[in-house]
Amino acid sequence: MQDQPRIVKKTVPIGSVSVPAWISIGILAWNEEEAIGAALDSLFRQTLFAQFAQRQLKCEIVCVANGCTDATPTIAEQRFQEQAQHHPFKQAFGCRAVNLREGGKNNAWNTFVHEFSMKEAQFLFLMDGDILLQSPETLWNMYTALSDNSQASIATDQPLKDILFKQGKTLWEKGSLGASRMTQVAPAQLSGQLYAIRAEVARNIYLPRDLAACEDGFIKALACTTFLTREAATDRITVAPNASHVFQAYTKPRDIFRNQKRQMIGQTIVHLLVDDHLKRLTLEQKLNLGQTIRQKEEADPDWLKRLIAAHLRKVRFFWRLFPELLTIRFRRLARLSGKERVIHFPAAAAGFFVAMVASFLAYRFLRQGSTHYWPDTRSARLPTLSVGETGRTKAIINGVI
Repeated sequence: MQDQPRIVKKTVPIGSVSVPAWISIGILAWNEEEAIGAALDSLFRQTLFAQFAQRQLKCEIVCVANGCTDATPTIAEQRFQEQAQHHPFKQAFGCRAVNLREGGKNNAWNTFVHEFSMKEAQFLFLMDGDILLQSPETLWNMYTALSDNSQASIATDQPLKDILFKQGKTLWEKGSLGASRMTQVAPAQLSGQLYAIRAEVARNIYLPRDLAACEDGFIKALACTTFLTREAATDRITVAPNASHVFQAYTKPRDIFRNQKRQMIGQTIVHLLVDDHLKRLTLEQKLNLGQTIRQKEEADPDWLKRLIAAHLRKVRFFWRLFPELLTIRFRRLARLSGKERVIHFPAAAAGFFVAMVASFLAYRFLRQGSTHYWPDTRSARLPTLSVGETGRTKAIINGVI
């Protein structure tokens, strides 16, 4: 039997009742009316609420809709009202939906972490509004993995593409899964779709407005280096056992190139910040990095755009946007076993071609002085998926079938 985490009860007001509190769950959603209902349904099937009810603890759930032009906030509020009345462990949580006028995931992240989340919460969960939590123990296992490991700052699960469960996969789908396999062999992977983070770590992070995509890479770098004051330690990120979520994969060539362009933009900016600019801050500024970046944003909103422009003048060519742009896929391929290298070589070669095209598009986009690039994609397939953890599902995840 798994040992229960050591818990110190703290009390905060939720509604009109003072209750023990431990975690805040932030669901960041932008135009997800097709998927948000299913995402919340999978959330409320989690055993976390039963575990918290048993221990007389309580968590809060905040859906942060940002810049939505559809019914996402309305659907979230309806689901919350239903669960607040009928959930068997409704005493274990409070929930609310907020609708930010300003769009952007970074703004939603900052607002949740620094304004909406309970100040007394010691762990924060960040979750996208277009994923399905697969195993009903996902959140509980992530919570215990982090609370039981004093060295870790972040707990993650296993992200699974929906096409993993599809029979008769297309060539593009096989390549997409091959790329995922190569990514998974790298240590300390962090998917921005779902993770748990210690509140004191999150609250020393402030995401720059022009960071664009790859906020997870930025957060990972700061957590693993203790805010750039030490060498990177991969044990700062722990992977929870029997924890996973499903997301809709990009399978159309146009969507794949758009997503890779977004990734190239994000990785370029993360490299510029983490490997150069922020490293030159004083120790005091690094240890108070959230406040440092926030002050930069308020004093000079275009500071990061100027850094990007100077970086582009220095590198001159699109394939030099960030180190290892040309080699990263083959370096990941080299970490696989001999047989897997042969199997996944076509995916690495295809990924290299996509990266070249995407980096050219990203370079051209950044040279125009733009940073905000987030194509409005939909996750219409997610509500049709069955996420029950059957024996066949476990076999697929473990690579048996």
